[in-house]
Formats: sequence, C-alpha cells, structure tokens
Amino acid sequence: YAAYAFLPFDAPPLPSASARLLYALRCGAFATVPIVLGMIVLGISRLCSSALEPFGELRREVEIHRTYVSQSTQLFVLYFFNLAVLATHLPQELLKLIPLLTGLFAISRLVFWLSYALGRSFRAFGFSLSFLPLLAMLLWNLYSILALEPHNLLA
Repeated sequence: YAAYAFLPFDAPPLPSASARLLYALRCGAFATVPIVLGMIVLGISRLCSSALEPFGELRREVEIHRTYVSQSTQLFVLYFFNLAVLATHLPQELLKLIPLLTGLFAISRLVFWLSYALGRSFRAFGFSLSFLPLLAMLLWNLYSILALEPHNLLA
C-alpha cells in the first residue's frame, strides 16, 4: 500500500484492451529477470560442480538453483496470465498496480531464492510472498469475470 500511495508515478492512459495487454506484457518482461538470473547461476553451478557423471546425482547447491528456476517458471506462467486478465479489468486509476505487482513478484522470487539457500525451513516466507498476491489476483479476476461483468463472460 505504501508503494501505491507514495511512489510518484502513474500508468499512462490506456483506453483499449489491447493497449492494456501490451502494458501487462511490458511489465511482465521485468518479472523474468530473477528467473534468467537463476538460469545463469544454475549453469555456472553445473559447470563448477565436480560431478564425474553429468546425469548422476546433483549436489545440493545445484539442486537448489534447479528447483528455484523450475518453481519460478511455473509461478511466472500463472502470474503472467493473471496479470494480463487483471490489466483488462482494472479501472484506469488502478493500473498503477500492474508494475507494482511485477516488482513484488520479482523481489519475492529473489527472497525465496535466498531463503531456500539458507534452509528449507525458511522458504515458506519467500514462497508465500509470491504466491499470496498471485492468489489474490486470481480471486479478483474470477470475481471480475463472474460477478461484475457476467454479460461479457463469453464475449
């Protein structure tokens, strides 16, 4: 809420659904930064691991990065589809939420990565920081589609 209230930016005027989808696509591209960073670190950790068999058992350091990249990719797909639907249903004055949600997703995935590397018991905070906004977006999208605009459900 503090970022929404105090950050000095507004979304550009986006009158059509296609312009809103393009805006969501542009914002969603920034959410891939932690995933790409994870892929780079995963590649480096695989190169630096001293495994004699490349398809054998992975070391813990490599397994952490592999798990992070796969879970982040799965959450990003869900996040991006919800973000695109959310961008089409929000009123113009609330479109400022789209880049804020993108930043929250990117930061929360980095927090998850760090907390997962510290220990498996700490990863719940990072996961909930990225999953709960996703769940809230999904519930708002379903409410918008089914309750606010039922006449446009199949249009």
